[in-house]
Amino acid sequence: MTKPNLALQIQTLPDGPGVYQYYDKEGKILYVGKAKNLKKRVSSYFNKIHDTAKTNVLVKKIVTIKHIVVPTETDALLLENNLIKTLMPRYNVLLKDDKSYPWICIKKEPFSRIFPTRRMVKDGSEYFGPYTNFKTVHTILDLIKELYPLRTCNYDLSESNIDSGKFKVCLEYHIGNCKGPCEGFETLEHYQKQVDAIREILKGNFKESMRDFKRLMISLAEEMKYEEAQKIKEKIEVLENYQSRSTIVNPKITNIDVFSIVSDESAAFINFLQISHGSIIRSHTMEIKKKLEETDEELLELAIIELRERFQLLSKEVIVPFEVDLGSAIKITVPQLGDKKQILDLSIRNAKFYRIEQLKQLQIVDPDRHTNRIMAQMKSDLRLPVEPRHIECFDNSNIQGTNPVAACVVFKDGKPSKKDYRHFNVKTVVGPDDFASMEEIVYRRYRRLLEENEPLPNLIIIDGGKGQLSSALKSIDALGLRGKIAIIGIAKRLEELFYPGDSIPLYLDKKSETLKVIQQLRNEAHRFGITFHRDKRSKAALNSSIESIPGIGEKTMQTLIQHFKSVKRLKLATEKEISDVIGVSKAKKITDFYHKNS
Repeated sequence: MTKPNLALQIQTLPDGPGVYQYYDKEGKILYVGKAKNLKKRVSSYFNKIHDTAKTNVLVKKIVTIKHIVVPTETDALLLENNLIKTLMPRYNVLLKDDKSYPWICIKKEPFSRIFPTRRMVKDGSEYFGPYTNFKTVHTILDLIKELYPLRTCNYDLSESNIDSGKFKVCLEYHIGNCKGPCEGFETLEHYQKQVDAIREILKGNFKESMRDFKRLMISLAEEMKYEEAQKIKEKIEVLENYQSRSTIVNPKITNIDVFSIVSDESAAFINFLQISHGSIIRSHTMEIKKKLEETDEELLELAIIELRERFQLLSKEVIVPFEVDLGSAIKITVPQLGDKKQILDLSIRNAKFYRIEQLKQLQIVDPDRHTNRIMAQMKSDLRLPVEPRHIECFDNSNIQGTNPVAACVVFKDGKPSKKDYRHFNVKTVVGPDDFASMEEIVYRRYRRLLEENEPLPNLIIIDGGKGQLSSALKSIDALGLRGKIAIIGIAKRLEELFYPGDSIPLYLDKKSETLKVIQQLRNEAHRFGITFHRDKRSKAALNSSIESIPGIGEKTMQTLIQHFKSVKRLKLATEKEISDVIGVSKAKKITDFYHKNS
């Protein structure tokens, strides 16, 4: 299949946040950008002449657009930074400084230091972030400093160094910012309890610390230190809005490949995310056409082997949605919670978006192929002898036995054919008997089609369970159509499909396109029938309220009732008001009638 043109690629982009990548005709990366709304941002490149020559040249070179969807704008910013540094696109000149985003480090050492950094060193230290700017980092560190006095020196505070009196307290101790662990004035146990509390703040679990902080604010206010209390209040507000972690970059997930699969009846879509040093550096989605009834496990195993070879991946661990067999050299992780589950969910989301885009493009470029696929799938799922190109669905509508009506909706090639819809007034049934009503309307529908030599449907769907289906079958048998038309019933509650002579219902996959078409048919029949039923009830109520006036026909009275809304208002109307609606002569007859009867 040839690549869809740019307009088609743009038309099927999602509306959410993400990162887009432009490629030229040779497949070389041109530009990486982030967007709050991918479709709007990418469209803006192609619907105007740009101010700079560089941008216009870029647009002319674009042949292919790729994208990665992410949960938030912040994630898009971080992912854009990672991809630009990894891919180094020609037109991304603004980020050539190659700056990294800042982290907060809890150093692995006695009396741990806590400080900001742009470099992650693999020495067992903990890193939290990344943050999109240093202002947030400094605000959080200031908050921590207000709550917990920690050391800022880089001394080696081993037990032997402290016992030997190697260090002396500095100015930070004398002004109250440090409790002097260097001279043994603070125990390691007490200090590490503070570090544990700070770790919870950085993870986002800062309820206890927040209470302590608010107590500090109240005490400052009681001491009438209002300016200091206000500063604490502002920092609390920043802390409350602080997001602890990003799903895009996490130092705990390093050098891991993530694979996920989303499949339908004819194809599978496998997404791959490459994580290096805690950052996503590559996303790729591939489509595999199903030849036989391959399982998702088989397809994912094949895809992982292919992708690892294609991209020369050497990671020793892969994250997948279910167990697969890749040999003993690779660790398989199927996460249920936490950061790894979040990154797997992101991969699944990208696979789903890719599938939706492919289906949209297929519907636009080749609608017949899309229809043929659905028809073939329905034939297989419903065990039919032919594809259900012509489907008719029946539904009864009555409320407490009044105005019983029925509806027949028609779908051709999986789409509503509204010109073929039909309403039925139930004629031979007295009272609320849905079974007898179904038997009558099915008989009338197909007797007429036979008499007029019209084509019969490939499939009849009865909105109801076994009882309704049995009633419809009586009419099918009476007309000699048993075996010529497939017929099934759909029960409302559990979406059970019943077949003639089979007491065990068929259950379709809730996500299958076959079930969606059947549900659409059933809902359309219900809507069409209810609308007709309401109209009939309204007309009956209107007719019962119309009085017989000499010289005034039913149509004129209905016009008046529709205008004045009720007979009561019509009686109170002046002759002038009535004549404005139906003319002077008829208005006089009506006012004379009501005047005489009053």
